[in-house]
Amino acid sequence: MSAQRTGTPGGEPYRSGRLTTPATTTGPDAPATPLPAAGFPDLPEATVARLPEYLRALHNLADSGHDTVSSEGLATVAGVNSAKLRKDLSHLGSYGTRGVGYDVALLIEQIETVLGLNHSRAVALVGVGNLGHALAGYAGFVSRGFRIAALFDADPNRVGESINGLAVHHVSELADVVASESISIAVVATPASAAQLVVDELVSCGVTSILNFAPCVLSVPDGVDVRKVDLAIELQILSFHEHRKASLTALPSLAAAAHPDSEAVAT
Repeated sequence: MSAQRTGTPGGEPYRSGRLTTPATTTGPDAPATPLPAAGFPDLPEATVARLPEYLRALHNLADSGHDTVSSEGLATVAGVNSAKLRKDLSHLGSYGTRGVGYDVALLIEQIETVLGLNHSRAVALVGVGNLGHALAGYAGFVSRGFRIAALFDADPNRVGESINGLAVHHVSELADVVASESISIAVVATPASAAQLVVDELVSCGVTSILNFAPCVLSVPDGVDVRKVDLAIELQILSFHEHRKASLTALPSLAAAAHPDSEAVAT
């Protein structure tokens, strides 16, 4: 077993699934060339993490009627610098056209292919408490290539409840439902005390990618990817920044109070 992994640290190449690699032909419109199933381009983890941001920005541009976008324009909408964006997209074999920029629809297609979003992915959600209930009803998953296909909970009072048109299954049904729905991705929204047991069961059923909302570190085998979302940790980081800003604001006042004579001499 290995500790919870959130991708390779330090921007090491990310290798998983099937992607495309930059074409060997040259020119601004050079297409991406599919690799054999065993092949996979070297993508830094930081690039993988930014691709969904680019995709969201591109969808917003498409929805507002844009057919093309410059690297500077896309970088601004996505919140990164343009040099970093161009380098990221060059990994996909997408270089844009000088004086025109990127074709929005084509770039959406390229990124969705790289992220494996060119078909809908079935997702299991385990734990339908307050957070899980909200996630089950979130409409944004469908428009981004994901379908909540099954809901699970250990509470007998929850089993059979209908949420967004889906009946909640007991966790004892995981293996059967995961197999019948061809599920490889799961969202865990259980209490921390139950998360590891749930993840062990998910892995034994063939789930290989897990989004963990439980406030704990999970142990998973090699070949299983875990992404962790901890809202309390994010708030604690924001608290640090607030504390730092307050401390910096207080420094001039503290300095003046510590050296009252210096102000008198200056005047």
